[in-house]
Amino acid sequence: MSTAILTGQPVPGSSIEADLRSLGFDVRIASDAAAAGALLAEVPAGQRVAVVDARFVGHEHALRLGLTDPRFPLAAIPGAVTAQPAARRALALAMDRATAGGNTAASEPAATGGTEPAAVGGTEPAAPEAVTGDAPEAVSGEAPAPVGTLLTGALADRVAAALSADGSDPHRPDLGSLVATVPDDPQTRNEARQAVAAVDDEAVRLKSAVKARDGFFTTYCISPYSRYIARWCARRGLTPNQVTTASLVTALIAAACAATGTRPGFVAAGVLLLASFVLDCTDGQLARYSLQYSTLGAWLDATFDRAKEYAYYAGLALGAARGGDDVWALALGAMVLQTCRHVVDFSFNEANVDSTAATANTSPTAALSGRLDSVGWTVWVRRMIVLPIGERWAMIAVLTALTTPRITFYALLIGCSFAATYTTAGRVLRSLTRKARRTDRAARALADLTDSGPLAERLAGALKPVARRLPGFTAPAVALLGGAAVTATAALTGFGGPWPVLAALLYVLTSALAVARPLKGPLDWLVPPFLRAAEYGTVLALAAGAGVNGALPAAYGLVAAVAYHHYDTVYRIRGDAGAPPPWLVRATSGHEGRTLAVVVLAALLTASQFAVALTVLAVAVALLVLLESIRFWVTAHRGGAPAVHDEGEPA
Repeated sequence: MSTAILTGQPVPGSSIEADLRSLGFDVRIASDAAAAGALLAEVPAGQRVAVVDARFVGHEHALRLGLTDPRFPLAAIPGAVTAQPAARRALALAMDRATAGGNTAASEPAATGGTEPAAVGGTEPAAPEAVTGDAPEAVSGEAPAPVGTLLTGALADRVAAALSADGSDPHRPDLGSLVATVPDDPQTRNEARQAVAAVDDEAVRLKSAVKARDGFFTTYCISPYSRYIARWCARRGLTPNQVTTASLVTALIAAACAATGTRPGFVAAGVLLLASFVLDCTDGQLARYSLQYSTLGAWLDATFDRAKEYAYYAGLALGAARGGDDVWALALGAMVLQTCRHVVDFSFNEANVDSTAATANTSPTAALSGRLDSVGWTVWVRRMIVLPIGERWAMIAVLTALTTPRITFYALLIGCSFAATYTTAGRVLRSLTRKARRTDRAARALADLTDSGPLAERLAGALKPVARRLPGFTAPAVALLGGAAVTATAALTGFGGPWPVLAALLYVLTSALAVARPLKGPLDWLVPPFLRAAEYGTVLALAAGAGVNGALPAAYGLVAAVAYHHYDTVYRIRGDAGAPPPWLVRATSGHEGRTLAVVVLAALLTASQFAVALTVLAVAVALLVLLESIRFWVTAHRGGAPAVHDEGEPA
C-alpha cells in the first residue's frame, strides 16, 4: 500500500480522495504544513508516499502518470509530488525546506497570473509554472486543455521546487492534453472542471499505451485493436509478464506446427505466429496502460522476442527436412544476419547514448534524415524498408502459409540484407560526419559488447604500445580483416584442413589489436558486429562444410546459445548493471576462444565427431549462460532493481 498525504480539506464535490484510493493510495489528510511533515515521518520507510494539494483538479490518469510510475524515484505534476522508498530521504529534506518557518498553511492561496514566483521560507523559487502540456498527437475530438495556475503557496509544488533546488529534480511526465492544475478560486476551479470534462481520459490513456514510434504494419494492422486487448487484460488483473509468456507459448506452438512439414501445419504456423505478435504488442501496451514496468519484464520481453523468432526458424527447418529439403544453412544464416543487425543497432546506440554532442545535430546525414521525416510518406517508407519485427513477422507468416520454407528463408535473407545495408550505411555516414567525442562510459560499453576472452585481453595488454601509434580507423579495420580471413578460410578450404586454424590464430591477434585501446573512434562501434559476424559465420561455414547430418542443427544450437549470451550482455548494459561477471566470460572463452576451439575441433575430428562436439559445446554454453542470466535477473527483480521499460526493436 502507498500513502498519499492530502494537504488541506478537500473542496466540496472534489473526487481527489476517490481518485487517489483507486490508484492504490491510503489517503491521510493534513490540515497544514506542520501536520503534513508529521504524517510524512509516520509513513513506513518501505512505502511510496505522495503529497497532494487538496484543491487539485485534473484527470485520474494525470495522477496515475505523476504518482504511480515505478521507473522514477521522484516525480511531480502540478499540485502533487511523490517519492519511492529510495528517495524518501530527499523528499523529507525538501519538505523541511519547503515548510521552513512553520506557519505556512498547506493550502495557502498565492498570487497567480504573470507574477514572479515568491521565495518560500528562504528557499529557491517555487516550481515551474504548472501547465497541462502540449500534446503532439491529440485524440480526435479533444478540446485543448487550459494552462494551469502557478501556486507558490501550494505545499506539493514548494516541495517539488525544493527537490529541484537540492539537485534531486523529480521526473515531470508529459501530460499531453490531460489536465492537472490547482485552482485558487471558484471561477478557475469551474474552468478547470470544464476542461477535465472536455477531454476523454480513457481515450488518452488508450492512445498513450501504443508506442510513439512504431512500424507501419503494427500501427495500422495491430495497434487499432491490440490496445483494447491490453485494457481487457488490465481489467482482469493480468500482468505484462503473463501476456509475454503467452506470446512465447503461442510462438513455440507455431514452430511446432511448422515442424510438421504439412501444408495445414504451415498455415496454422503462420496464423499462430501473427497471434503471437499481437500478444507481443499487447504486453508492452498493457505495461504502458497500467504503468506495470519492471526490470524482469523488460528482460523477458526482449529475450522472448529472440527465442520466439529463432525457435520458429528451427521449426521451419525441421518442417522442410520432413519434406526432403535441407534448409538448415539458410535458417542459421538468417539467425546470424538478424543477430548481427541487432548488434549494429546496440553498438551504435551505446556509442552515442551519452556522447558530448549527442543532443546536437552535427551530422549532415542526420540533418537530411530530419528533413525527410518532415515529409509524411517518407517516414513510413523508411520505417518499412528496415524490416522491423512487425513487417518481418508478417512476411514470414504469409510466406510460411503460402509457399515453402526455402522461399521464406530466401525472402528473409534478401530483405534483412537490404535493411542491414541501408541502416549500417546511414550510421557510418553519420559517424564520419558527426563532430562528437565518445565518453569513457561509451567506450566501456563497446568493450563489453566485444565479449573478449582471456586470450584477447592478455594480447591486448601487450599490444597497447603498438595500438597507440596506429591510425584511428585501426580497430574496425583489423576486426573486419581478421574476421573476414577466418570466415572465408573456413568456407573456402576443405573441412579438416590446417588453414582455418592458422586463420583463427590470426583472428585472435587482430581481435586483441582491435580492443588494445579504448573504443572511442568514430567507427569503433563497428568492432562488436564485425566480431559477431566472424564467430557466427565461422561456425556456419565449418558446419556446412562438414556435410553430415546433425552438424548444421548443432551449429544452430551453438550460435543460438552464444547469441543469447550477447543479447543478455546488451540488456545488462542497458539496465546499468554492467557486463556479465568475468568468470562467465572466462568460462565461455570469449568470442576468440570459442572461434579457435571450433576450428581446432574441425581440424582434429571427423565430420561426425565434429557434429557431436558442436552439440556438446552448445549444451555447455547454453547451460552456463542461461543459469547465470536467470539468476541475475531474478535476483535483480527481487532486490528492488529500478523498474525499466525497454521499447526495444520497433514493432
